[in-house]
Amino acid sequence: MGSDQELIDIVDESDRVTGRATRGEAYARGLRHRVAFVLVRDGDDRIFVHRRTAEKRVFPSLYDMFVGGVVGAGETYDEAALREAEEELGVRGLPVPEPLFTFRYDTGDGRASWWSAVYQVRCTLPVRPQAEEVAWWAFLPEEELERRLGSWEWAPDGLVAWQRLRDRRDGRGRSEMAG
Repeated sequence: MGSDQELIDIVDESDRVTGRATRGEAYARGLRHRVAFVLVRDGDDRIFVHRRTAEKRVFPSLYDMFVGGVVGAGETYDEAALREAEEELGVRGLPVPEPLFTFRYDTGDGRASWWSAVYQVRCTLPVRPQAEEVAWWAFLPEEELERRLGSWEWAPDGLVAWQRLRDRRDGRGRSEMAG
């Protein structure tokens, strides 16, 4: 079954499940769904940064500091965070990602919206990123990632999540925020 045929939960503005649709239908109709984001740090506290493949339906060829993806129908954010992190990193036996906060992301053009749960995890395993998802990758020190924010083209939802993560760390964030 292709990813367009995967069944996902559709949610309302308060992140309550209101129905189900295929991923393809959800994107075509702009139906609000759920996504898990995982910030991955290695044993040296560097952050896994990657460029999405050109074949990705959402934000192709853009850089991202989070791995993750769409939450499946009936799946919890926690289950999706671990599943997606292991799939994208190409590892098994990753520690359970730590939940940090949720927020609603809107593209701003009325075409798409999703509830996003943000996590973090430490990965000391050797990674073999999934070729279908990851075109380039590296573990970068946080200072290097910050320097690249102005020069690389980033997935906009990842940028919002990154800013909210920094705001929370700096004491300026709230646990749930509407996009």
